[in-house]
Amino acid sequence: MSPAVTTAVAQPPSRFLRNALVLGLLTPLGPFAIDMYLPSLPVIGTSLGVDADMALRSLTAYFLTFAFGQMLFGPLSDLVGRKPPLYAGVALFLAASIGCALARDIHALIILRAIEGLGGAAGMVIARAIVRDLHSGHEEVRLLSLLMLVFSVSPVLAPLAGSLIIEFSSWRGVFWLIAALAVLGLLLTWFMVPETRLPEVRAGSSHRSVLLACRRLVTDGSFMSLSMVGALAISGFFVFLANSSFVFTGHYGLTPRLYSLVFGVNAAAFFAGMQLSGRLAQRYGLRRVVRWALAAYAAVLLLLTALVAAGVDHLALVVGLLFVAYSFIGLMLPGASVLALA
Repeated sequence: MSPAVTTAVAQPPSRFLRNALVLGLLTPLGPFAIDMYLPSLPVIGTSLGVDADMALRSLTAYFLTFAFGQMLFGPLSDLVGRKPPLYAGVALFLAASIGCALARDIHALIILRAIEGLGGAAGMVIARAIVRDLHSGHEEVRLLSLLMLVFSVSPVLAPLAGSLIIEFSSWRGVFWLIAALAVLGLLLTWFMVPETRLPEVRAGSSHRSVLLACRRLVTDGSFMSLSMVGALAISGFFVFLANSSFVFTGHYGLTPRLYSLVFGVNAAAFFAGMQLSGRLAQRYGLRRVVRWALAAYAAVLLLLTALVAAGVDHLALVVGLLFVAYSFIGLMLPGASVLALA
């Protein structure tokens, strides 16, 4: 997004808490549709009569458009204001979620998941832009930390919710719940989200300024290297995320509920690492924490790969080493993000 002038002003405590609640609910809307959906992947494959690879394509389609959507909605909200793209994104997310619940074949589901991912990106990026508009300095850090807290809790709770829905309903019930959350998102946007990018501020933004800002970023070696460090590290988690339901339910024989608990343990490692990251950065410095956390993350995953290749294949070992590895991602990502933004 454009680094244009912001409208950050001091906010009373009651309004700060309201912003934390509302934006905290909008931010994880898109990721929630990933995490809640994971336990249902094997069931979807069986229900629609397709193999695991075809079922996984619906997840891949969501990832691709979710990533692209953040690059679309961020600059768009600079040009036309925060609320119109937020309305459009959440409405698109809602319509696609209802379509997914009604899908009768895997091809329709893949297309609808791609549309859902595009809409789900709006809340993720625009909520953070609103934080930047409303707050600065210490308050901005506090509110972003609260949003990150909600975002970190989502991967722990969402798979458990998804597994319970599958147990008492069907995989289609997962999408009906996601649609209900989208309706809540629209109501929050209508009644409680202010327009924080006013016309006088938007006057300095144009398509040309957006393109110039993007060019400036992609040609900045420091920004791109730090961004790639975070992107390549987190991609390891997404490989695990995409295949975890088949590995833990198919290979290790876990039920969807037990799978959601195991997945939640690994997701909780992110939260633990992020909470520790700030304290270690104050003591040792951001760059040192990022370097050592990245090296430790790679070492643990190499150890796990070597053990499994040697035939040491035990559930407790895999879960334990993944927990350690993903806690190092939690340590590394905040520092890499701060250094990139700086």
